[in-house]
Amino acid sequence: MAQSLELLLIQFLMPDNDARRQAEEQIKRLAKDPQVIPALVHHLRTAKTPNVRQLSAVLLRKKITGHWAKLSPQLRQLVKSSLIESITLEHSPPVRRASANVVSIIAKYAVPTGEWPDLLPFLFQCIQSAQEDHREVALILFSSLTETIGNTFQPHFANLQSLLLKCLQDETSTRVRVAALKAVGSFLEFTHDGAEVVKFRDFIPSILSVSRQCLANGEEDVAAIAFEIFDELIESPAPLLGESVRSIVQFSLEVCSSQNLEANTRHQAIQIISWLAKYKSNSLKKHKLVIPILQVMCPLLAEATHGDEDDDLAPDRAAAEVIDTMAVNLSKHVFPPVFEFASLSSQSVNPKYREASVTALGVISEGCFELMKDKLEPILRIVLGALRDQEQMVRGAASFALGQFAEHLQPEIVSHYESVLPCILNALEDTSDEVKEKSYYAMAAFCENMGEEILPFLDPLMGRLLAALQNSPRNLQETCMSAIGSVAAAADQAFIPYAEGVLEMMKNFMVLTNDEDLCSRARATELVGITAMAVGRTRMEPILPPFVEAAISGFGLDFSELREYTHGFFSNVAEIMGDGFVQYLPHVVPLAFSSCNLDDGSAVDIDESDGDENINGFGGVSSDDEAHDEPRVRNISIRTGVLDEKAAATQAIGLFALHTKNSYAPYLEESLKILTRHSGYFHEDVRLQAIMALKNILTAAQAVFQGHNEGPAKVKEVLDTVMVIYIKTMTDDDDKEVVAQACMNTADIIKDCGYMAIEPYIPRIVEATLILLREDSACQQKESDSDNDDDDVEHDEVLMDAVSDLLPAFAKSMGFHFAPIFAKLFEPLMKFARASRPPQDRTMVVACLAEVAQDMGAPIAGYVDKVMPLVLKELASSEATNRRNAAFCVGEMCKNGGEPTMKYYGDILRGLYPLFGEAEPDDAVRDNAAGAVARMIMVHPESIPLNQVLPVFLKVLPLKEDQEESMAVYSCVCHLVLSSNPQILSLVPELVNLFAQVAVSPAETPDVKAQVGRAFSHLISLYGHQMQPILGNLSPAHANALAAFAPKS
Repeated sequence: MAQSLELLLIQFLMPDNDARRQAEEQIKRLAKDPQVIPALVHHLRTAKTPNVRQLSAVLLRKKITGHWAKLSPQLRQLVKSSLIESITLEHSPPVRRASANVVSIIAKYAVPTGEWPDLLPFLFQCIQSAQEDHREVALILFSSLTETIGNTFQPHFANLQSLLLKCLQDETSTRVRVAALKAVGSFLEFTHDGAEVVKFRDFIPSILSVSRQCLANGEEDVAAIAFEIFDELIESPAPLLGESVRSIVQFSLEVCSSQNLEANTRHQAIQIISWLAKYKSNSLKKHKLVIPILQVMCPLLAEATHGDEDDDLAPDRAAAEVIDTMAVNLSKHVFPPVFEFASLSSQSVNPKYREASVTALGVISEGCFELMKDKLEPILRIVLGALRDQEQMVRGAASFALGQFAEHLQPEIVSHYESVLPCILNALEDTSDEVKEKSYYAMAAFCENMGEEILPFLDPLMGRLLAALQNSPRNLQETCMSAIGSVAAAADQAFIPYAEGVLEMMKNFMVLTNDEDLCSRARATELVGITAMAVGRTRMEPILPPFVEAAISGFGLDFSELREYTHGFFSNVAEIMGDGFVQYLPHVVPLAFSSCNLDDGSAVDIDESDGDENINGFGGVSSDDEAHDEPRVRNISIRTGVLDEKAAATQAIGLFALHTKNSYAPYLEESLKILTRHSGYFHEDVRLQAIMALKNILTAAQAVFQGHNEGPAKVKEVLDTVMVIYIKTMTDDDDKEVVAQACMNTADIIKDCGYMAIEPYIPRIVEATLILLREDSACQQKESDSDNDDDDVEHDEVLMDAVSDLLPAFAKSMGFHFAPIFAKLFEPLMKFARASRPPQDRTMVVACLAEVAQDMGAPIAGYVDKVMPLVLKELASSEATNRRNAAFCVGEMCKNGGEPTMKYYGDILRGLYPLFGEAEPDDAVRDNAAGAVARMIMVHPESIPLNQVLPVFLKVLPLKEDQEESMAVYSCVCHLVLSSNPQILSLVPELVNLFAQVAVSPAETPDVKAQVGRAFSHLISLYGHQMQPILGNLSPAHANALAAFAPKS
């Protein structure tokens, strides 16, 4: 075989394709015989040309796995010793590397069984050899062996690390330094032990030095290994970077600024900055790196992209991602320098810089929304100015930025509609389709959050949009439909005059079947659902069947986005139709189930090449079934279409259940199985929808099993499933939005189902709440490289507001029995009220305490002295929300806190007094201050100087905004009147005027009006005809409303 094989190997390397093909066929046939192994070993050692020796090694690597067990011990020994000889004596680097790869495969089987005891000593000897070739090949072997027998190195780790560091610093050989760099990368991928990984921190200066050298020599692919190493170090939970963060950032910024480097290399450098912003943002802050990074990233936004460049690698796009990530994680530090860049660049003569200025503002709007809301005037000046720029690219970026603002700067941005909407309307007429498309997006995002303020613009808006819908290319029609959907949602019933025309046009889109038209069909399906929501059941029900039919037929077109929007359409229809949707359940529920059960669509690309085989096309020889080498997973990509479809279908299941209640019975069991599975799904979008839908399934189950003999047990089963998932999610899920939703739903269930139903889960819910308040849950894990100081912490609006809602829910369902649990939760909650915390944290605590006091009652007395100093300070806050919550809290504390509150009455009244004056700009704050005073009067009237307080108190009535305070305020006033309190009876004209306004107010409840009526009747009985002059001063409407309450004579 040896002789014939040698000829075939030579023939395989010929340029003649036919000769190659024949040789390949015969090699494949010979390779089925185990004797091919010694033959290949022979050629590896004796063939005259390096190419044949290399090919022998490549084939050995491919075939050794299938034949190793069939070889005799003597042959195995021969193979091992020949490979060691090849590695130490071979002159050709490619042959040495190919031999090293074979060693790696054999080691996988031979080392764990003790068959190759001298391999590791040999490698340690090689790595310390005086010969450069030996050191290099030992490092190559260490790299490949970590993949197969990494665990064997465990006992030698410390020794190996010091040798690797020595090789990285080898001044005599670039080849050794590069091989050491690769070996470090392999070891890092393999090592997950925090203590061992930390030691790699010492390697960073040497890694940077080797990388800079490689870049200088044009070896960008080798330098890229450094970025892979940094990637591993950044993502590790261990504190690996320390002081090195500064030098890594400096190196990455040098690379991404170098326009002469490959796009891919620069992109990797930018990616490192992005990972640091995501995983180690505190380190960037601590080492004052935010501004140096932005000084490079902002100008990168203005870098021109070459036509042949992959969009995903374009520096401007990658820089935008970095700025976005930094804004989300470091908003306070990012906004000032980016705003400064935008202000200066907006005046630049270079259009790329003018474009960059508005792109930067759009990109940071999600992360810096709080800071941007305070600077909306100057920001809008820049962006609306750019919308009129002579350059199309600048106008396009301005439209994009406006769309981002509309999405993230709510509700403040909507108050600027008078200046923004006309500009967007104007941009819809732009000569550039790209600007038009982005303007429709901006219009859609802007109108989505508008209400009746859209009405003056409705006619011109719909005129433009309907005309565009008829005369535009497909992509513009799609964004146009989104914009019409937003307008419909904002206009609500006012959209009715346009609905018929829109629905008629949508019929044409909903029958399109060509692949290129399916996105438009999807948008049209969505728009019909939104229009249905605006116009309501009565108008929609008669014309609905053809739309439902078209939506169902769309499922046969195998287009994920269309299925996603169709689930949304059915969800909307279910919401407006209620029980009228039951007829469609047998058709639409199976469609939702089929989307939920779709294959996940994780696409894994396997790369089996080791780099050497494709030099001369050797890869082709390895395609037979016997190649069992372990593949390397190179990347995992997710087909997001399927993911969005699953999320929409999951949401639909919950909404079908909620709106059809007991008619959903046949689908309940399968739905619960799917939602249970999806609550642990790999992507947070699907988990979020599952968490939301589970509560709706519980609502449906309660309706389904009502009145059944086994009803309570069946509901308990569903409740049990839901609560177990929610409690686990609260502590174990790593996404804050998902956890927040689980908290909100748990709070709702506690309030809705009552204490008896949730009593078995209370210890576990309390434990989960404690973990969240201590910030120890999976979604609250911070980076370990640096401490988070309180001064720089930001309010976690998504999560902590939801967590703090759990305490009032407990109090509502348990009343004073909540006291022992509250004792455990109080201190962890109060951590958020420290002076160093942001104002939103403190007001969250105050609002939570107010609601707990309201429902827990008397036990709150034990906390008065700890809470009152905080609340008094909050009454003077510069934030209206803080003052409002503090006023509400102070009232509830006084109402329920008993004796301990008495000593604070003077301070409280002094704190509340400014909230009644002209200087208080917020009506809701004033209403809550009135509520607080009312509660204080009701519990301890003797402690209030009524002669001073009542005139001020009555002057701010009636309530303007917060009608939740009505019962407390008007009960107090009416109680004083009915008990003929002399202080209030001196204010009869004010009282009559107040009662008249309450009597005509559409915002007040019948109960409140009845109380006022009784108090007014009491005044009539006291003063009779003396009241006539006062009543005569009232308007007819007010006089008539009060007359209805007057006692009939």
